[in-house]
Amino acid sequence: MQTIALIAHDKKKDEMLDFVGHHLTELKKFNLVATHTTGTLINEKYHLNVDTKMSGPLGGDQQIGALVATEQVNYVIFLRDPLTSQPHEPDINALLRLCDVHNIPLATNRRSAHILIQYAASKTQAEA
Repeated sequence: MQTIALIAHDKKKDEMLDFVGHHLTELKKFNLVATHTTGTLINEKYHLNVDTKMSGPLGGDQQIGALVATEQVNYVIFLRDPLTSQPHEPDINALLRLCDVHNIPLATNRRSAHILIQYAASKTQAEA
């Protein structure tokens, strides 16, 4: 089963929850991993058994980056807040760079996340 990483900055948490609710059927077909707060919120609301890592600023972005680098994550959805400075910006940039290096599809806003989920779901269905 393929894995999707779900990450959302603080101002994007509600947007991520809405996105997950909209794509619940598709997301149930994947292993899910997320940074701590995002994953905890998703688990509490949707009971998807998301594997949670540390919070982003405490190393969660790097933990997910390690999963990307070791080919344990197939897709990354990272709803970023482009208007708020992040104290762990170097970690965020490292994760984005790892997605590029390892050719992992990455969505950083809701519209691209919809496209990514549609692609991932169709690819999973074709392989079944």
